[in-house]
Amino acid sequence: MPSPTVTQRRAFRRTDDYTPGTPKVKLVQEALQLPLSPTAVLIKVHAVGLNYRDANIANGGNPWPIIPNGILCNDAAGEIIAVGEKVKSLVVGDRVGPITDTENISGREVKRSWLAADEDGVMADHIIFDERVLCKLPTYLDWVDACIIPCAGVTAWSALKGMSIGQTVLIQGMHICIWARIIADELGTGGVSVFALKLARAAGLRVILTSSSDAKLQQMKEKFSHPPILTVNYSKIPDWDREVMKLTGGTGVDIVVENGGTGSLVKSLRCTRRGGVVSQVGYLSKQDPNDLRELVPTIIDRRINLRGINAGSKFDMEDFCAALEAAQTPLNDLIDKVFPFEQADDAIEL
Repeated sequence: MPSPTVTQRRAFRRTDDYTPGTPKVKLVQEALQLPLSPTAVLIKVHAVGLNYRDANIANGGNPWPIIPNGILCNDAAGEIIAVGEKVKSLVVGDRVGPITDTENISGREVKRSWLAADEDGVMADHIIFDERVLCKLPTYLDWVDACIIPCAGVTAWSALKGMSIGQTVLIQGMHICIWARIIADELGTGGVSVFALKLARAAGLRVILTSSSDAKLQQMKEKFSHPPILTVNYSKIPDWDREVMKLTGGTGVDIVVENGGTGSLVKSLRCTRRGGVVSQVGYLSKQDPNDLRELVPTIIDRRINLRGINAGSKFDMEDFCAALEAAQTPLNDLIDKVFPFEQADDAIEL
């Protein structure tokens, strides 16, 4: 394979300056690591997604270690423009995105390495990855829609894994569902909970939605009007877990997509049926260990399966992409806003 003609890239690296009002990323020009290793591929990036996780890292709120001044973001879609001499599963022209945890291939691995944390992310116009951590993206989606699959989409997919038609899911926190997305000239916004809502409806699940905003709840009820979505405003109903129990006839939901963390976890457990599942996908509320005093007795009493979700494995992403391709599910309705590539720092501040 001839050497790639592209030798430089533009990338947004973190400044690691957490002072309010200061830039959180810096646009740099840097050399690509060439020549390609035998199993690596060079990707021209067409779209990048900025999730809450990425904004949290850029603003110094990430609870796990990160490399200094790393490249931000882990949601991306791009086109292969060069391959190493021993690459077998991919060819030039394939549409691909990397998995979020590059050690998580089958789900049985004991190590992990997160993009934009343990290693550089994808907020660049060209990226290089080994073929083992890349998945082919659905061909019917444009670059903008496809870029939200690897992290936001796979997280929603993994959180709902194991559900059956007719079961009930509680999806939390529609007020803070934000991701931002960069394409060659643009950047847009949306959220994991909205993705989960869309997938739940497509899977034939009964949905209960929580938010602190009546306007947001009404918007979702109008958008997904048949069958109707049940809603709870947790700012107006502090004991929202009891309200969810009422809505389910005292049984509880089958699964919760939990993104609040310590502030909402125990209540999520309390309104889940005995033997049900709580998928912990985030930690968006203020974290306070005192909120977890009843965690252990509640888990035991209700026999809850509490599972941590960090996107998913490569196999999960492949299954998700296959399901999307088969159903030709549109994702363009998950887009809120677009920004120029150069305004990535503005998107982080959303």
